[in-house]
Amino acid sequence: MTTERSRLSVVIPTLNAADGLAATLAALDAADEIIVVDGGSRDDTVALARKLGARVIETAPGRGGQLAAGAAAAAADWLLFLHADTVLESGWREAVERHQSGPDGIERAACFGFALDDDSAQARRLERWVAWRVAALALPYGDQGLLIHRALYDRVSGYRPLPLMEDVDLVRRLGRRRLTVLDARAVTSARRWRQDGWLGRSARNLLCLALFHIGVPAERIARLYGR
Repeated sequence: MTTERSRLSVVIPTLNAADGLAATLAALDAADEIIVVDGGSRDDTVALARKLGARVIETAPGRGGQLAAGAAAAAADWLLFLHADTVLESGWREAVERHQSGPDGIERAACFGFALDDDSAQARRLERWVAWRVAALALPYGDQGLLIHRALYDRVSGYRPLPLMEDVDLVRRLGRRRLTVLDARAVTSARRWRQDGWLGRSARNLLCLALFHIGVPAERIARLYGR
């Protein structure tokens, strides 16, 4: 006897994301619905998303609000939130289905393993650091994606309309016991690390996390971050 798989809506917030969006969408051919929530792009993001078959919603900029809008519009009970410059590796849907059909799948959110599209030693070190952070602190960022059932998403009140740190805010409310890592990887563009410097960007990310942890408003951190 075969079991019908659970439907899945993928939500992708965008802002001037045309350069990498095609690869991201091409890897999602196993998704049941793709929603691109655009925050006012001035490049070809919206036209490209529509051309490639995604449903497009246009909102005010701000990733937390964009993610919340996408979740509200999604048709499926299972939601996967993904960054526009992140490409899921082959086999991702099978990993998702194993989680969905698990005994506590509905009660736990999941993220992918973190990887970068760069062959350098700096990239491998960063990947190891992220793996440690997730294992030790239960703190994945949005570039690892987030898979969650709508019932759990609603129970923890979903994404708040934050301009930054919306991913940390949500996973902190989920807590360690309601979070797991899938046996598949999400490969994120290393362009920003190459552009800003591996050490410089990592240090800035860590500073933003520390400031948010001690209660600095996300709006102030966003100004520091340059968003």
